[in-house]
Parts: sequence; structure tokens; C-alpha cells
Amino acid sequence: MIVAESMGKLPKVDIWSDGACTGNPGPGGWAAILRSGRHEKVLTGGEHESTNNRMEITAALQGLRALKTRSQVTIYTDSTYLLQGATEWMPNWKARGWKRKGGKLLNVDLWQAMDQELARHEVSWVWVQGHAGNVMNERADRLAVAAIPK
Repeated sequence: MIVAESMGKLPKVDIWSDGACTGNPGPGGWAAILRSGRHEKVLTGGEHESTNNRMEITAALQGLRALKTRSQVTIYTDSTYLLQGATEWMPNWKARGWKRKGGKLLNVDLWQAMDQELARHEVSWVWVQGHAGNVMNERADRLAVAAIPK
């Protein structure tokens, strides 16, 4: 039997993620929309006390955690913090023992969990401008706002 992964044929999944907060810090919500072929799964959640950045990371992280098998993933985000953290800054944080040049790394728990999930998959990132009419980004934003605890 030939396993698809051994042939380089990983399942392809798109994840549209977004986070939102009422106040920063304040109550926050997150959403991830996963699409693979004709299949779609929507994940949402919230916290009574959070930050916008924590919600942005959580959205992408929960999307990755929902994948049962190693996949080729494209994550769409309007968060430059999430994008740069995952693609540019993380190697340096790891090399410094999960610290920034200036000291303490905020959201270190989420970044470490993100590092583990990124190692499980082949991930590419796409930045999309927020609130600019991108249908999936706008949908993820509405879901994240709706997930904010009242």
C-alpha cells in the first residue's frame, strides 16, 4: 500500500483566521474557517480577558490543532503580528530560550504551541488586508466578533 504522504500528496487545507477584542485587553473572540475541497469546518471561541494578539494567534493555532493528519496548509490572516511572529521572529525567540532581545516574550505559551503545530504540517502564510472586502476574511472577522463573551 502506498501512503499519500510518502508521495508528497498531503491533503490541502486553507485556514482563514481572525481574532477580535472589545478593549485591548478585554473580552476577546477568535474564529478559524477550515476548507479542504468541498469540506468546511468553522471553529470559534472566546475568553473573558484577552488581547487582540492572543486571539489572532489562538485562531490560527486552533485551526491547525483541528487537523487530524499532516497537511499542506495555507493560513490567511490580516494580522502582521501573527504572520511575522510565525515566519520571521520565532527562530530567534527559540534560539534565545523563548525570549525577545528586550526580555520577556508576550504570549510565549501560544507561540510555543504554535511552533509544535507548525512542525506537524507544511504551512504557508498569506497576509490579507483586513476590512477591505475579502469575503473570507470578513466572514472570519464576523465570527470572531460574535464569539466575544458578553
